[in-house]
Amino acid sequence: MSDLAAIQGWLSSVQATMSGLASQVQQAAPTGDFASVFSEAQAVLAGGPASAGGAAGATQPSGGTVTPQYGTFAPAPAPAPAGAGVPATAPSASTVVATAERYLGTPYVWGGSTPAGFDCSGLVQYVYGQLGVALPRTSELQATSGTAVATLAQAQPGDLVFYAGSDGTPASPGHVGIYIGNGLMIDAPQSGTVVSIQPVGTPVAIRRVLPAATGAATASGGGPTSAPSAYAPLFAAAASRYGVPISLLEAVAQVESGYNPNAVSTVGAQGLMQLMPATAAGLGVNPFDPAQAIDGAAQLLSGYLGTYGSTPLALAAYNAGPAAVAQYGGVPPYPQTQAYIQAVTQIVGGGS
Repeated sequence: MSDLAAIQGWLSSVQATMSGLASQVQQAAPTGDFASVFSEAQAVLAGGPASAGGAAGATQPSGGTVTPQYGTFAPAPAPAPAGAGVPATAPSASTVVATAERYLGTPYVWGGSTPAGFDCSGLVQYVYGQLGVALPRTSELQATSGTAVATLAQAQPGDLVFYAGSDGTPASPGHVGIYIGNGLMIDAPQSGTVVSIQPVGTPVAIRRVLPAATGAATASGGGPTSAPSAYAPLFAAAASRYGVPISLLEAVAQVESGYNPNAVSTVGAQGLMQLMPATAAGLGVNPFDPAQAIDGAAQLLSGYLGTYGSTPLALAAYNAGPAAVAQYGGVPPYPQTQAYIQAVTQIVGGGS
């Protein structure tokens, strides 16, 4: 390699490293793991061109090869060992799913890694970072984290599912999503779209970065994740009061919030049952109070079931609003609403 080519290659690595440094520092903030960010940058800056001006015997660091991975250019650090970056008390799968659901509707932004806009790997890193789990920035490197899951039938909510994508290969994936169970995932698909729930399809790799869960819904229809015991009598009372199947109420809570009473979505839906503030006010309930939220959701579902005589249409009205159901004369052609209905009905079916 000529001296000029070596210098040009090194300068490109420096430029890419500096351009991504602010984003990486921001992503490291939740965990405080700034050391790896700065050591990575230092390695590129200190290494110098391998054949011109570098230290004697120095070689271009591995981070010098800059590869585009769904909207981010990042030097490639060594693969993370299994379990790396997971706190001593790991978040539950339902917490991962509920956290990811908060960002539904966030626009896809190439290179985005904040709630202002995400690319696929930026969403994954941000969601897990909020829960104290440090993951690499790119889908290629995220595919080396944790442990492999052999088949989709063995996948559990919170697992990462990978695809070759437009800028990757099966061995070095270019796209990633978060599996939420029942054959569905949350991901940031591509430019012009938003973070959404989609069918999982056929991933080229699956990785588990959380300890193996028990009792979680799976792609093979393993039934719903058990509702917290404190909520069981609330679901039972509301189901009895309004004549709504308890399995339906629990499935809605699982898909809407992962049983998180403090969840808030990007569009402002609140609480365990993700009621919009105006809807909650109309029902006279506090959406952040689990008992009131479950009661309000049961009222809505009971009314929708009575109006439409159909569970899918009732769920469509709950998710997209009765105006959308009326406009389209049935389930609206919204991918998110269709995936939502599929997720809830599969959980209900798996638990019956």
